[in-house]
Amino acid sequence: MAEFDISTDFDHLPVIGLAEEYQPSEVHSTHSHRRAQLLYASSGVMSVTVSSANYTIPPQRALWIPANVPHEVSCRGHVSLRTLYFNDELAARVEQESFIVEVSDFLKALILELVRLGTTNSYGKRSQLITELLLGELISMPPAPCTVPLPEDFRLRRVCQHILEDPSNKLTLDDLAAIAGMGRRTFSRLFKVQTGVGVAAWWRQVRLMEALSMLSSGERVTTVALAVGYESPSAFTSVFQKTFGMSPSEYRSSEVIQHTQQ
Repeated sequence: MAEFDISTDFDHLPVIGLAEEYQPSEVHSTHSHRRAQLLYASSGVMSVTVSSANYTIPPQRALWIPANVPHEVSCRGHVSLRTLYFNDELAARVEQESFIVEVSDFLKALILELVRLGTTNSYGKRSQLITELLLGELISMPPAPCTVPLPEDFRLRRVCQHILEDPSNKLTLDDLAAIAGMGRRTFSRLFKVQTGVGVAAWWRQVRLMEALSMLSSGERVTTVALAVGYESPSAFTSVFQKTFGMSPSEYRSSEVIQHTQQ
């Protein structure tokens, strides 16, 4: 496992900000950081795998990753990455597990300003105040439904990989059990024990994660619905609205507008 270190030139700073651009399909294989990280894309969608979960991160959300936690990052399209790295003292005030949060306009502004200030080799009173506001906002924001838990059992992981690679496939429960090399009942029971949800609910979340990526890229709702395995746009819209509190077309419009404003 590789460790991506931030330059030691900035070790004295409580918060380090980094802005980078990544190309479509670019992958950062499993690595970790010496500091806790707030991973945010001002545009584009990332897929991040931590040991126990897979996260989809569109621009309305950010992912907290504690220090020294291995993770892999995949870019679904062009990604404008804005990352903050926190020293141990600041990180101790936040959860010690990975979690994903909604990014309000206020939180976004704080992230972008700290990124701008983050590698100026100074950390004054204004930076301190912004950091305090950001940590308070980060802790108080609600968790976002963009996560699928991953099982520990390697046989179940094999099944999950099949679904993650193609959320629209038509494999039956018997097919999935066969891939795992288990009986249907054993497979269903163990899957729920290790992920906390049934196979159908887990698969639905994967489909929605893929839909977020496609909608963020400007794909039409009908195209997305069929591509992720729904029989009709109306069925897809119903599930999407219930999960995210907005219709797919509303989400798509907000993403397209945000991208053109970058």
